[in-house]
Amino acid sequence: MAKSGKTSFRDTISDYAQIMGSIGARSFAPVYLLMGEESYFIDRICDTLAGQILNEAEKAFGQVTVYGKDTEAGAVVNLCRQMPMGSPYQVVIVREAQQLRRIDQLALYTDKPLASTILILCHKEKGLDKRTQLYKHIAGKGVVFESVRPRDYELTPWITDFIKSRRLTIEPKAAAMLTDYLGSDISKIVNELDKLLTSLPAGTTGITADHIEQNIGISKDFNNFELTKAISEKNMAKALLIADHFARNPKDNPLLVTISALFTHFQRIFILNYQRWMARHRGTPMPADPDLSRLLKLPNPFFLGEYKQAAALYPNKRSSPSSGCSASTTSRARE
Repeated sequence: MAKSGKTSFRDTISDYAQIMGSIGARSFAPVYLLMGEESYFIDRICDTLAGQILNEAEKAFGQVTVYGKDTEAGAVVNLCRQMPMGSPYQVVIVREAQQLRRIDQLALYTDKPLASTILILCHKEKGLDKRTQLYKHIAGKGVVFESVRPRDYELTPWITDFIKSRRLTIEPKAAAMLTDYLGSDISKIVNELDKLLTSLPAGTTGITADHIEQNIGISKDFNNFELTKAISEKNMAKALLIADHFARNPKDNPLLVTISALFTHFQRIFILNYQRWMARHRGTPMPADPDLSRLLKLPNPFFLGEYKQAAALYPNKRSSPSSGCSASTTSRARE
């Protein structure tokens, strides 16, 4: 929903659930502005509205979809000002609204939207300027939904919750494999998960790394999760074997993704060692495990044990300093 300040992925998830609940209760707003970089939630809300406001017979005369690149704001305003024929609402859907010519002119309509028209603007790739009259009108009289892309550490918890909504569980390693292989494109992740769920044997209650390997094609033995784990354990033979596999299969194992995973891994080790140094220096106890998990931005507290083991094997004088710590902190955070 419309709010001040920067929208987080957590806000996106919360607002999405609230909007979908309102749609299910048939409580509709006169205008919806669905905007942002993550298209999955925008498409889901739009498709749900398009499927539930009118029945199939009413849609023939009461629902119209236009595309931003093929129309302009004046034409959309004219559509919105028409009265519904044989249905309680008229639904006007503007897909790819970020390409709509003279979009600011929609403010001529959103200033006083008709109760009988529901306008849905799908404004992808970026957000609408919040300083415009159009944005302010919709924020005051309709619904603004901002779809934010998740950070890497936010994906695994989201995947876990998504699977839970399907009455299943997923192993932390399996969720990490999906995140590592598919990146932050939620539409792609959901597509792969939907295919996986349809292929699971009847009676399956939990998704394992074996399921991911067999159905999605992600190796359970040769991935960034296993590489960082091998390094944490100082199992150099395994680490070099995985690195050799990556070198032989660069298309499935992009170097940039691996470098990013290694940087994040050693950054977390550094932060954990620094927390230990601070605890000794101040004579205070270490933060509790839940606090450490949040501090390290772990996708699942399950992985904290690995980082504790790695921190003992990699004192900070041997790991790269965290970019989040100052130079003075770096020089002091030694084991």
